[in-house]
Amino acid sequence: MPRIALATYDPGDEPHHDRDLPALVAALTDAGAEAGAVHWDDPGVDWDGFDLVVIRSTWDYSWRADEFVAWAERVGKATRLANPAAVVRWNTDKRYLGDLAAAGVPVVPTSYLAPGDAPDLPDDREFVVKPTFGAGARFAARYTPGERDRAVGHLARMHDEGLTAMVQPYVEGIDVSGERALQFFGGRLLHASRKRAVLAPGAAYDAAKVAHPDLEPWTPTPAELSVAERALAAVPDAPELLYARVDLVDGEEGEPRVMELELVEPNLFLFLHPGSVDEVVAGILAAAATR
Repeated sequence: MPRIALATYDPGDEPHHDRDLPALVAALTDAGAEAGAVHWDDPGVDWDGFDLVVIRSTWDYSWRADEFVAWAERVGKATRLANPAAVVRWNTDKRYLGDLAAAGVPVVPTSYLAPGDAPDLPDDREFVVKPTFGAGARFAARYTPGERDRAVGHLARMHDEGLTAMVQPYVEGIDVSGERALQFFGGRLLHASRKRAVLAPGAAYDAAKVAHPDLEPWTPTPAELSVAERALAAVPDAPELLYARVDLVDGEEGEPRVMELELVEPNLFLFLHPGSVDEVVAGILAAAATR
């Protein structure tokens, strides 16, 4: 009987936000595994007692990115970790978009402002500022050129906390066609979803946001599937990926571009695609058997 840990966050006294987790634990148990949800930062966990640790909903990691990457490296040495620690290290820092662009993958144009850099911001179009380490639209906001002072204050706050900022043009296509999430498992397309824009005009960077508004099933176009596959092929250690989510938006010419590549703890949206549970369980069990 394989022992499988699904790594998640500790919600404390608050409700847990991973809607998939109980169903996935139950499905793995029904399939014959000894499976359970385990807090990634629990110091009492004996990680080498598991045949496989699957990072699922460690959704507080972006506040403690260095600690999280160090944890992934320790666990990866103790047992099999999915996705592997090298992938975690690469993907937690959104400067990976530059690597994808260099490999010829169409991505949303991105510049980076580290602490101490001058606030070089667009003056001719709406733009987005967000941190290179972030999740759930944390510390993200959109600005018009006339809101430069607010954007500079946003940058100052991030720089004070030692965060590097990303600056991107606001992709207007997202207001029309939304953002599509193509989910892969075991190297194959699992399912896809679409959501509407997360960043509302005028919303403060530290305001609470709905991470996946108006989520619905989606059938990807051939062009979307092609871009997603090109992005995954450009990932270092790509053959070791158990799961991946490629988030796409439409560029100015209507062509799909990568907004983000989620290889650490992407929401699988199994609650929206219950027919995918069996394939996910089979993939996890196969990975556990290869330790």
